[in-house]
Amino acid sequence: MVTYVAGPVKSTVDYIMVQQEDKAKVRNIKVISSEECVPKHKLLVMDMWFKATKTWHRKFEPRVRVCKLKEEKTCEEYRSMIGDKVEEAKWKGRCINDHWQQMKGITMESAQDICGKTKGPRRHKVLTIGIPLSGPRNLSLQSSR
Repeated sequence: MVTYVAGPVKSTVDYIMVQQEDKAKVRNIKVISSEECVPKHKLLVMDMWFKATKTWHRKFEPRVRVCKLKEEKTCEEYRSMIGDKVEEAKWKGRCINDHWQQMKGITMESAQDICGKTKGPRRHKVLTIGIPLSGPRNLSLQSSR
């Protein structure tokens, strides 16, 4: 396979690097002599075969139901719980990152206690309607999964 031609000199100076475990996947290597990608160098093309891998589902992690904070009663309860915990917290003699981490812990614990966590993954697909901002005004349904 000649990849470099300069007058009477013809040689193979262009290579494709492949990892050791991918060598078995190489099916064909060829030089396209009519295509010059860089001056005096011919295009080197490699065909590889890849097996489709199985997609794994993400493991479910419970999430805090923060949507419950839209209810006025729940929101007031949440605010009072955070206020009580902030007053109880010891804030002196710490760096700012420790303060942020402590405040994060307070807000997350309070939200968990008041709102609760989800019990399992969604059992249905959620459809969203996309409306293009420019061009023709066609509505399209798109799945969020």
